[in-house]
Amino acid sequence: MDKVDMLVQTLKNYSNAYRQGKPLVSDEEYDRLLKQLSDMDPSNPYLEVVEPERFEGKSEVRHPMPMLSTEKAYSTEDLERFVTRVHKAAADIGLTDVHFAATAKLDGLAGRDDGTIFASRGNGMMGYEISSAFAKGVIPMGGRGRGLGEIVMSKSYFDEHLAGQFEHPRNMVVGIVSSDTLNEFAEKALNDGAVHFVPYTELPTWTGSGTELVASIEKITLDLLGTIDYPVDGLVAEVVDEALKRHMGATNHHYRWQIAIKTKGETAFTRVENIVWQVGRTGNVTPVMEVAPVKLSGATIRRVTAHHAGMVKNLGIGQGADIEIIRSGEVIPKLVAVINSSGQVDIPRNCPVCGTSLVWQNDFLRCTNALCPAQIEQKIVHWFKSLGNADWFGIKTVQKLVNNGFDSLEKIYAMTEDDFVQLGFGPVQSKNLHEALSISRRKSVEDWRFLSAFGISALGKGDSRKLLAHVAIESLVTMTAEDIKAIHGFGDITSESIIRGLSELKETMAHMLDLGFNLQKTDIRFEGGLTDSPISGKGIVFTGKMERGSRDDIQDMARRLGATVQTAVSGKTDFLVCGENVGAKKIEKARETGCHILSEEAFYQMVGPVTGVQDGV
Repeated sequence: MDKVDMLVQTLKNYSNAYRQGKPLVSDEEYDRLLKQLSDMDPSNPYLEVVEPERFEGKSEVRHPMPMLSTEKAYSTEDLERFVTRVHKAAADIGLTDVHFAATAKLDGLAGRDDGTIFASRGNGMMGYEISSAFAKGVIPMGGRGRGLGEIVMSKSYFDEHLAGQFEHPRNMVVGIVSSDTLNEFAEKALNDGAVHFVPYTELPTWTGSGTELVASIEKITLDLLGTIDYPVDGLVAEVVDEALKRHMGATNHHYRWQIAIKTKGETAFTRVENIVWQVGRTGNVTPVMEVAPVKLSGATIRRVTAHHAGMVKNLGIGQGADIEIIRSGEVIPKLVAVINSSGQVDIPRNCPVCGTSLVWQNDFLRCTNALCPAQIEQKIVHWFKSLGNADWFGIKTVQKLVNNGFDSLEKIYAMTEDDFVQLGFGPVQSKNLHEALSISRRKSVEDWRFLSAFGISALGKGDSRKLLAHVAIESLVTMTAEDIKAIHGFGDITSESIIRGLSELKETMAHMLDLGFNLQKTDIRFEGGLTDSPISGKGIVFTGKMERGSRDDIQDMARRLGATVQTAVSGKTDFLVCGENVGAKKIEKARETGCHILSEEAFYQMVGPVTGVQDGV
């Protein structure tokens, strides 16, 4: 696995833990790694999507407007660049009086309440219906139907009653939303009225010019955050003018007219008491520092990530080392500095699980034993997490299966309900586990997600999607490294690694495909779009109400045909596709730029010969 893939996997692990209410690193550290990935690989698919969250057992709902992530500013210079970019965009549309608004950035669970549906962010496009949170006792501040906001717990309540039980209020909030059965702490917090859904419209707001925003950011931050009794993670500043917002638009990841202004977290000093070495599914053996308990931002910190063995070795981190840690965003902290290194640094020579001699790979230690129980366990857990369509197979369950000889996907998917009972699982859990295996086969899943779930080195979700856009999953076994290198974006090392992984998992993949998983096939296309697509590489804006389906449906189809779907007409727009009730200004803009204006019917007639959709989507 090359450095980019390793970095992406690290970011995915951190993001998944955060979405589950179990953050592993600070927001600042996560964003630092995200910036590092952007510098190393600006077009990496991970940078183009909202980090997803899942709530199993809850129905999915589509957001009327995407709930995207937010671009980050960690310095005055970052904020100045944002303001300059906004002013330049304003000049493009002749707007001279630009105003900004700023509010606190709450650190909770994002949601959207329209008065009827209360939805989580999900993946930004599709969220989960979580109105049950109100029935459990979450209080909607200002009433229902107030739009975007966050589910948060009173910080003073958490510090007084729960800091010794949970690392961060968000952990509790996620548990309240996701669990059908609440623990005693959650029930008490809800009964005490300490858990709220806070719409951003209910928060104090600063408004002013870009110059004032940059010049007075410290005072604005103090004024807005000083009166809020909720966990916060800086400010959010955004453009006020709606026309400018529409003009600036969005990436797949964030709105260009909005930015999060992050604040430096509180730091503390502590001492390393022990280092625990953990084995991951790829064989990386990573260190976690167990430290003397220290209070930081209202929580007691006992564990700090050391990232990799190279850090432990190079910084002299061992028992007795004095370190400084930071807790930006009030989550699990990162290492700031080693104040006094340890007299003795113990780097393991053998895998702590299977005893195999470890090897160095850059800054990481690796266990090369593919039969290491820890790696097998993590690979199986990775399968179910990546597939994302069945519950119950957490690490403790998987460890029990592997310890009893069910150490492969083939063996696990052949298990009967009685097999689970014989291993000591209760009758209800045994039934659930067996049913989960069946559901994972029946429930629709994208073929690229299925492929990435095998955990092949250098073949995550983004590259799996890219690969299956050129070859069917059933034909992967016939590919050579040269075939993969011929696809844009795959280099020599990555291609060789993928082929090696496919060869090692050839029989397992064939077996799993034979089980009949309900796979959504990726359209096979050449570089830039579906074969012979008339809109491949073209910029398209869809506007108005569509007759043959939702606008999201027609946009998804255009993307599959290789088009670049845009949110506003510009000089880079080739086609404006109009449904019903289209505003005159958008038509006028299209005529000014010279782009082609099509009706919905004309669009289908144009692409129909490729897709066969003249009579419907």
